Amino acid sequence: MANNQTAGHDQLGAFAPQFAHFNDDVLFGEVWADEDSLSPRDRSFLTVTALITKGAFEQLPYHLRVAKQNGITQPEIAAMITELAFYVGWPNAWSAFNLAKEIWAD
Repeated sequence: MANNQTAGHDQLGAFAPQFAHFNDDVLFGEVWADEDSLSPRDRSFLTVTALITKGAFEQLPYHLRVAKQNGITQPEIAAMITELAFYVGWPNAWSAFNLAKEIWAD
């Protein structure tokens, strides 16, 4: 991911500086930037899947937008969520679909 991430520092830097460092500098600055291991598209696919599986819907809109920017299409996100519904639960799929519809609306 080529963008410099500052959300951790912006939102939690004063309260939890170590966590902000790990979020911005390690997770996004090192792990997400390592395109030799996984492409941004594949990393987005995995991250969105993990967030839906955990029911982490507060973080999901951001990562759905990143997934779209990284080339995941509306038919692909619909297929992904449909597949996950059978493994992680119908309510998680419904919640994810409602968020994905907003992101892929344009």
